[in-house]
Amino acid sequence: MSPNYMRSFSEGCLRPPTVIGQFHTLFFGSVRMFFLGVLGFAVYGNEALHFSCDPDKREVNLFCYNQFRPITPQVFWALQLVIVLVPGAFFHLYAACKSIKQEDILQKSFYSGFYIFSVLLRIILEAVAFWLQIQLFGFKVNAIYMCDVGALEKKFNISRCMVPEHFEKTIFLIAMYTFTVITVVLCVAEIFEISCRRLGFFKNQ
Repeated sequence: MSPNYMRSFSEGCLRPPTVIGQFHTLFFGSVRMFFLGVLGFAVYGNEALHFSCDPDKREVNLFCYNQFRPITPQVFWALQLVIVLVPGAFFHLYAACKSIKQEDILQKSFYSGFYIFSVLLRIILEAVAFWLQIQLFGFKVNAIYMCDVGALEKKFNISRCMVPEHFEKTIFLIAMYTFTVITVVLCVAEIFEISCRRLGFFKNQ
């Protein structure tokens, strides 16, 4: 791929054809990623080291932590961010290869439909991630986690584990749910903006 294609691709990703799309890129790229990358590491970075069970043995702690966290929140949210970016990246790659200008996306029906389809895919992926987050993490992190250690063939079957900084993690969970909802609302608003522009209510950029 030539440098011109790469430049068109990067410009399309950073500057979508709609005003709301540009705001979404700013929100997604700065606020959401900063929140996850910086604050997420501060809250979850040392969780495994401070997760302790009764009896406080390395074997029990590791087993129960893996049971408590089938996937770490940072990994889950990082995967979510990458996957949600795929539809838009695919569209802008297609636009770069076809030398489609940003203003043409809102003027031609095929390009507008293709772009709306990529936005709808983002909404679906965000909704799936929202549901998975509920299944994996719920809405609240409890201070105590009751771990089933029967598979370790111990005399006891249930181990009582302490979850570090559970209140901070609960706040962080709610924040990530909020970010997902905001992103979906922005995607819906972007589709509405495109529809209004196509109908002539707003002037095209």
